[in-house]
Amino acid sequence: MSDRLLFITSTRIGDAVLTSGLLSYLIEEMNGPLVTVACGPVAAPLFAGVPNLERLIAMPKKKRAGHWLSLWSQVVGTAWHTVVDLRGSAMAWTLPLVQRRLVPGKAPEHLHRVQAAATVIGREANPPLPHLWTLPHHRATAAAVVPDDDFILALGPAANWRAKTWRAENFAELARRLTAEDGPLPRGKVVVIAGPGEEAQAAPVLAAVPEHRRISLVGANDLLTVAACLQRCSLFVGNDSGLMHMAAAMGTPTVGLFGPSRVDHFGPCGLRTAVVQTTVPYAELMPPGVDLRDSDSLMDSITVDMVQHTAQDLLWGPDHG
Repeated sequence: MSDRLLFITSTRIGDAVLTSGLLSYLIEEMNGPLVTVACGPVAAPLFAGVPNLERLIAMPKKKRAGHWLSLWSQVVGTAWHTVVDLRGSAMAWTLPLVQRRLVPGKAPEHLHRVQAAATVIGREANPPLPHLWTLPHHRATAAAVVPDDDFILALGPAANWRAKTWRAENFAELARRLTAEDGPLPRGKVVVIAGPGEEAQAAPVLAAVPEHRRISLVGANDLLTVAACLQRCSLFVGNDSGLMHMAAAMGTPTVGLFGPSRVDHFGPCGLRTAVVQTTVPYAELMPPGVDLRDSDSLMDSITVDMVQHTAQDLLWGPDHG
């Protein structure tokens, strides 16, 4: 009988993606265990394609930590080979039938979140890269939406708060340059991606792309279908978001745009990634005690030229031309 692995991970999409490399490593190390993943309901669909998935437990937040009691009641009777609790609760220690408990301590401040997750296996210096698993129906749907063209640019113009969102007109101009005849993706199609509730952020970008080269995934809510679409793209450029992390995890060349969020903690992590940061340092954008929920974009010191050159270097190499 296969061993069982309980993997408790994050609530947010981006944070959950950043822990997926650890899950992939453990599945390989344990030679294909039966896997149970527990996480927030928004992130849960990311794990629907995990090999040998036995249970996927969404944990909607409840009063008086009731979500933890609910999880405990669902897993306490199972004999687990390994329990991983990346949320650092008492769960791993209250389950009686566990051979190995992996719970991170307080991570050093300098560690990227991928490295912090890998501390439980002693691999913070060389952490496993994020990895998402799609299923055949996700890939089939993606193939019907995103063609087998040589050049496809994906853009992620939205983010969960306005301050870290590069302006729509910049994305539109970037798309024009990158898909121009002399650009790295000549005459390429442009996929504009945004989740439910982000339609207004994406609409100006979508409108700026010629109709015959436009593919809309605005309002898309099937995360693994979006991941499969991203895998079919030549390049992704977007704000710091869960979508950016998904693109990097799918192996798509990814350029992440950063200002009032920390690159050292949340930079894209994949085989081919790059970052463009504001010329105004993070510490100036985010002074102690600042509340940016109602702030306008703080990304204006990132120019289209900066992002264009970074994208071209990622695709062509820095010595091109």
